[in-house]
Amino acid sequence: MSTQTFHYVSYIRTTPDELWEALTDPAFTRRYWMDNGVASDWQPGSPVTFTNPAGRVVLTGSVLAAERPRLLSYTWSLQTDEQLRAEKPSRVTFLLERYEHDPDVVRLTVTHDGFPENSLAFPNISTGWPMVLSGLKTLLETEQPIHFKGSCG
Repeated sequence: MSTQTFHYVSYIRTTPDELWEALTDPAFTRRYWMDNGVASDWQPGSPVTFTNPAGRVVLTGSVLAAERPRLLSYTWSLQTDEQLRAEKPSRVTFLLERYEHDPDVVRLTVTHDGFPENSLAFPNISTGWPMVLSGLKTLLETEQPIHFKGSCG
C-alpha cells in the first residue's frame, strides 16, 4: 500500500446540513465540481457515481460510511481512461465539524488515501481537490460558483 495521502482542511461559513447537501446532491455538485453530478442513496455499500453533463461516468465508488451531517466516506475509482479504470480504488473521507470558536463556521477535513503504489490517480486528485474544495467554499459562502476552464471528465 502506498503512503500517498491527500489531506485538506477548510473553514466554511455554512451549517453542517448545508455542507452535507452540497456534498451529496447532484444539482449542487454540478455547480462546483466541474459540472459533474453525484448520485447515490448514501447507504453503506451503495454505489456512488459521478457523471458529466453528457452522461459519461467519470468516477465510481461505493459508500463506506454516511453519518449525516458529520461523516461521509466512499471508495474512489476514476473512469476517465483505461489505465485509471484498472487502478485499485482509493478512499475519500469528509469530516464535518462545527468550528468551536464560531458556530456559523464548519471545519471540513478531507482525507484521500488508500492509493496503490505508483498511483496514476494521486497526481490528478492532488491538483483536482483544491479546485473542487475552493469551488465548494466559494459557492456556499457567496452563492456564486467558480467556473474553472477545462473540466474533469
